[in-house]
Parts: sequence; structure tokens; C-alpha cells
Amino acid sequence: MRGSRRTYALLAAAGLMLCAGCEEKIKPAAVGGLSSASMPTQESWNTTVTFTDSGVVKAVLTTGHLAMFEHSRTTLLDSSVHVDFYDEHGKHSSVLTSHSGKVDEATNNLEAEGNVVVTSDSGVVVRTEKMKWDNVKQQILSDEFVRITSSKEQLQGRGFESDQNLRNYKVFHVTGSVQAAQ
Repeated sequence: MRGSRRTYALLAAAGLMLCAGCEEKIKPAAVGGLSSASMPTQESWNTTVTFTDSGVVKAVLTTGHLAMFEHSRTTLLDSSVHVDFYDEHGKHSSVLTSHSGKVDEATNNLEAEGNVVVTSDSGVVVRTEKMKWDNVKQQILSDEFVRITSSKEQLQGRGFESDQNLRNYKVFHVTGSVQAAQ
């Protein structure tokens, strides 16, 4: 009987220790004082992401480094951003390049930053420091200083909006020159 009590006491103590261990959840350690919410949930290098709508390719994004943040639903692109845009028929229409960018996961909108250059297949080139791509409207926008060059014109101004193919664009607060049709 005495051995049974000792065995029972040891089993009870072990059970209590196991249960106590079950209640405490292990939290990830913060690195250098950073919270887990500020750390990316996924990272990828030399990545390509394809944006489609009803099976039609709308854009293909390539970047050197991608970091996804689940808490803010944001993906940071911090190493050479390259986006090929396609028209409603799936035909290539333009290219955007920049140093870095950010994708809003809820809307798939892109904000490009740092030496942003958009070149259409027709030869129109737009240069600025910041530009946004609206995924739903298939439109590119900027509130920054922009410079546009083509075979027929050289424009600059502050503020810009266009379809992603650079066929129909508006420049706000314009200065520049246009070659008259002959």
C-alpha cells in the first residue's frame, strides 16, 4: 500500500507538470527587440508573380526579394522591381521598372518607388520617383514630378494618370514641348 501511494503521488505530480506545460503556449522569440507582427511571414528571392483576371494575364511581376507581412496584408518588394503589363487580349503592352515597391494584398495594387520608368511598346517613356498601379482600373497614377518622352513630344509636370498601356494619359501642371503634326 505504501508503494502504491508513492507511485500514485509520483504519477499525480507528473500529470500536474504535464498539464501545467500544456497551458503555457510558446511564443516566438523577438529578434533584436522586434515583435513578430513586424517580421515577414514569408520571404522569397528571385520571384515571379502573375496577376490574372478570368484566366487572362494582366501583369507579371519579377523582383529580387519579396517579403510578405500577414498582419498588414502587405508585400514589400525591395530589390529591383520589373512588371510586364498586358492588355485585355493578353498582348504585352508596357513595362514598369523601379528600385522597390509595395503590393496591397487586399487590392493587388502596386506602389513603385525609386527611379520608376514605364515604357510602352509604342515607345512612350514615363519617368518619376513614385507611381501607383491600380489593379481594378488597370491604370497608373503619380502625384510626383513626371517626365514623358515619345517620338512626338517631351512633357513634364507634377501629377500623372494613364491607362497601363500609355495610350491615353494626362499630365497635370504641364511644361514641355510638342512637335506639330506635318
